[in-house]
Amino acid sequence: MDVFETIITRRSIRKYKKQSISQEIVQKLLLAACQAPSAGNQQPWHFVILDDRKILNVIHTFHPSAKMLTEADKAILVCGDLNLEKIKGYWMIDCAAATENILLAAHSLGLGACWLGLYPREGRVAGMRKLLHLPSNIIPFALVSLGYPAEVKPKEDRFNQSRIHLNKW
Repeated sequence: MDVFETIITRRSIRKYKKQSISQEIVQKLLLAACQAPSAGNQQPWHFVILDDRKILNVIHTFHPSAKMLTEADKAILVCGDLNLEKIKGYWMIDCAAATENILLAAHSLGLGACWLGLYPREGRVAGMRKLLHLPSNIIPFALVSLGYPAEVKPKEDRFNQSRIHLNKW
């Protein structure tokens, strides 16, 4: 799938088949995440691979939109590391770019994925921090659910010409 087709056809997938994702594919997703641009090339991220059913099955208790994790084969937690932040205030943008790269790579590899926001929701951040025993300098930013899709969503045309401006508002 070429990059434009990947971008245009990617959709949030919340239903998954009971099929395992190989370690090789997970490594490709992490490679894509680490290729994301970051302010000053600071790369302030860490990734936690989640495949333990006990963990995946409880996240919805503090994240109301995370019920699909009970069906997902895996998830990737994207975290910002305040100790790696060279340019203050950009770690969230950097982590967002890494998260988007995971979503696009997952789709291009035939996986379904969904971005579950954690930061800046205090309850979600605290829940994830407690569940995974994260150090204080590590902020859980987003969780990406992963699995082979058990649903097909049509591509959606989201282009809106009224939001495009040339040289002025």
